[in-house]
Amino acid sequence: MVPRGGNSRPQAVQGRTMPDMIPDMIPETIIPLILCGGSGTRLWPLSRKSYPKQFSSLLGEESLFQMALQRLSGPGYGAPVIVTGSDFRFIVREQMAAAGVTPGAILIEPGPRNTAPAILAGVLHVAQADPGALILVAPSDHLIPDAGAFRAAVAAGVPAARSGRIVTFGIAPTRPETGYGWLDLDGVPDGTTPLPLRRFVEKPDAARAAAMLATGTHAWNAGIFLFTAATFLAAVRAHAADLMAPVEAAVAGAARDLGFLRLAADPWGQAPDISVDYAVMERAANLSVVPFAGAWSDLGDWEAVWRETGAGGATHGPVTAIDCEDSLLRSEAEGLALVGIGLKGLIAVAMPDAVLIADRSRAQEVKQAVAALKAKGVRQAEAFPRDHRPWGWFETLAQGPRFQVKRIVVHPGAALSLQSHMHRAEHWVVVQGTARVTVDAEVRLVTENQSVYIPLGARHRMENPGKVDLVLIEVQTGAYLGEDDITRYEDVYARGQGAKG
Repeated sequence: MVPRGGNSRPQAVQGRTMPDMIPDMIPETIIPLILCGGSGTRLWPLSRKSYPKQFSSLLGEESLFQMALQRLSGPGYGAPVIVTGSDFRFIVREQMAAAGVTPGAILIEPGPRNTAPAILAGVLHVAQADPGALILVAPSDHLIPDAGAFRAAVAAGVPAARSGRIVTFGIAPTRPETGYGWLDLDGVPDGTTPLPLRRFVEKPDAARAAAMLATGTHAWNAGIFLFTAATFLAAVRAHAADLMAPVEAAVAGAARDLGFLRLAADPWGQAPDISVDYAVMERAANLSVVPFAGAWSDLGDWEAVWRETGAGGATHGPVTAIDCEDSLLRSEAEGLALVGIGLKGLIAVAMPDAVLIADRSRAQEVKQAVAALKAKGVRQAEAFPRDHRPWGWFETLAQGPRFQVKRIVVHPGAALSLQSHMHRAEHWVVVQGTARVTVDAEVRLVTENQSVYIPLGARHRMENPGKVDLVLIEVQTGAYLGEDDITRYEDVYARGQGAKG
């Protein structure tokens, strides 16, 4: 046992006080390994491939990712290791900075390979410095309102993890849920005392779920794990040896990139695409389960969101609900009023570019709708209306033949790349802040209510030298207006060529 702050490993949070801390005497420093990939297609149209649900503020002001960061911060927790995709790396860094959490490392996957390779890469990275480190693997998109109770459950699992067990956390079931995997426990839960795990149970049908709920010896599988680096690596070598060589090579060949650690692409692409449950957990014999009786949800579909927003007639945004029951109505667009009259058991989610209306009982089928849209080549299937970039974001306000109007927001101190376009010219009108604009050899300041013209082919750049967000309206004209019509000459974010690089 060491006093608070007495462990020599790095701490995750500077200058933040956390409510409901775990006790002053902390047994270990735990390294959070947070998985921050995925697409969350069952929460379409709010969650899409280009901006998945963990970055959205589904419930409250903070995103689910930021809630996870807060939950796994404070005394007893080290700087978190994040595993994410290249397109999300700047969103991750921006949201971590806003949450006041400093990462231990942000690992960039060259491509999605499922949870087993992602976790293994994170564990190998941590093990380089401390093979005996305690690691807590957690998704970035779960809702656990009582952070203190969860941290207490994690602390209860530390002795088992230190003894060589792989500890998972079993959620006390409240209904015969068919959308979750279950855990068959060797005994009836008693507080947070770890129990041996008999077996994993795949998502059951309704009858089997009801039977498991009645036994009192089953729990929902949260997909959260606590172990030492050495324990997990031994389990992978014993049960999924084909993962080791490619992932070890990807970590060994990782390259630093603007504060990120980019895993080597060639060996990473050779790693099996497999979940950690299938690869390791369902084969290992050294698993223990810490029961957790607090509230938890993976927010896997709109039915789950409806449940967590108070059920009944749940609303969000500029919504007017008249005589609506057991429905979820959300407007996610500024100035877009959503009105429901006499609705029962429905989901209605309005975005600037797409609207979902579904029977609440069929919420899990939204994923199928996304697949159908993708097959038709519909942009909204994967692309979010607000396109996030390392310097800020933009959104399209109007579009037609040979023209497009955008709102662009550039954060203080940020800069777009020095670039040119082959097929379009641009007009910029500053509506907030001050822009430093480069057009070929000329550099000048453009303030509110002033504009600048960027001829086709001109090398140009926009920077925000101020202390507030720079907001401007851009009017594009030309034969082709795609985001891939960009030639970059200089870029502080090292994105290379193409739409995002």
